[in-house]
Amino acid sequence: MPTVDVINLENQKVGSLELAEEVFAAEVNEHLLYESVRHYMAGQRKGLAATKTRHEVAGSGKKLWKQKGTGRARMGSIRSPLWRHGGTVHGPQPRDYSYRLNKKMVLGALRSALTAKLRDGELRVVDGFTLSDPKTKNLAAKLSKLDASKTVLLVENGDNRNLSLGSRNIPGVKLVSSKDVTTYDLLKYKNVLVSKSAAEKLSEALK
Repeated sequence: MPTVDVINLENQKVGSLELAEEVFAAEVNEHLLYESVRHYMAGQRKGLAATKTRHEVAGSGKKLWKQKGTGRARMGSIRSPLWRHGGTVHGPQPRDYSYRLNKKMVLGALRSALTAKLRDGELRVVDGFTLSDPKTKNLAAKLSKLDASKTVLLVENGDNRNLSLGSRNIPGVKLVSSKDVTTYDLLKYKNVLVSKSAAEKLSEALK
């Protein structure tokens, strides 16, 4: 089992924690990481692009001129796609880009991402995110002591009002619950700070 140091918000070691080998020392499968990120980003797409067909554009439905005898090509409607300001043929319509990804693939990708972060020294376990107030300035100072100056993903187990209020205005910092951790977030953020209780929860849930 991999053993990691547990630090406090002053960046001092206060203990150690054994993590599940199946979760934090798994094989890093890059294909699973790719598929999981692709699945996440597809689900985030709005899919709002839309064009109007000949039945939706503005314009009269009157036949423009008689069928025969004018010498011109026959034409039934000014809303025809052949005309300027007419309808669009086979244009994009609102759609849902999301798709289902096998649960085993999702869990496998999470294990790969957590293992890669721990292996690269970018994942650390914090004893607890106990803050006396919800001030952004105080949390920013704590993160600076933890050498987490770049993008930071904070993983907490359950609700933490002071942490939630203090972190929401810091650029490059995101707070998620242990049950809402995604492969995309783990790969996007440079540093990952996990509370001890959240690390234990992940070890148990992802086995």
